[in-house]
Amino acid sequence: MGTTSPTIPTETARHVLWTFGHRGGYQPGTYHQKLLDLLAYAPPVEVAKLAQIYPAEAEAVRMAKYDEDGIDKLKRAAGLVCIRCGDEDGPFAGAPRQPLCEGCARPMPLDGVA
Repeated sequence: MGTTSPTIPTETARHVLWTFGHRGGYQPGTYHQKLLDLLAYAPPVEVAKLAQIYPAEAEAVRMAKYDEDGIDKLKRAAGLVCIRCGDEDGPFAGAPRQPLCEGCARPMPLDGVA
């Protein structure tokens, strides 16, 4: 039986982005800030224990620290990347579930010519 990664909530993704100093993140409250710091610096055995209670937070920190494209994944989870073109500048329409940059959110003429 394999394990599946937990879904990263938008707020958690933004908190982890802030924790690791990336644009688009925002500072969590004191409790979650200390939890994310603990997850970022704890030895693997302790992280595994904490992951049982805080699976999304542990996975988001793991992604930020170890996945080559983890920050990009967190930005997508946070609704900070256009799902069509990959633009990060925003503002985004339809965020956070279906974020589209302004250019991609504009209605396309039926003949395909803008």
